Amino acid sequence: MTENDIFKALADPTRRSIFEKLAGGRMNASALREGMEISQPAMSQHLSVLRTAGLLRKERKGRFVNYEVDPEGLALIAGWLGKYRAYWPERIGALKILLKDMDQ
Repeated sequence: MTENDIFKALADPTRRSIFEKLAGGRMNASALREGMEISQPAMSQHLSVLRTAGLLRKERKGRFVNYEVDPEGLALIAGWLGKYRAYWPERIGALKILLKDMDQ
């Protein structure tokens, strides 16, 4: 799993929506489909892509499979973003100055 795999997985709006629902807690595929116009096979495919990217993990409980966000997948993205975090305060400061100059 690489950062590219994660970004590709989250590039799809349906997968982002699924991921956001799971950020609220563990759910099964049927519960995830509530409020979404998506077939069960399509949901399974989206969940598979998110799992392959390392963003989700699953646990079988009886006849249901529950999914949840995998913190390790998020850690990879957080590390990637962390490399660029140092640039933002300087950039935002420069933007504030530019906008202030443009107002005058």
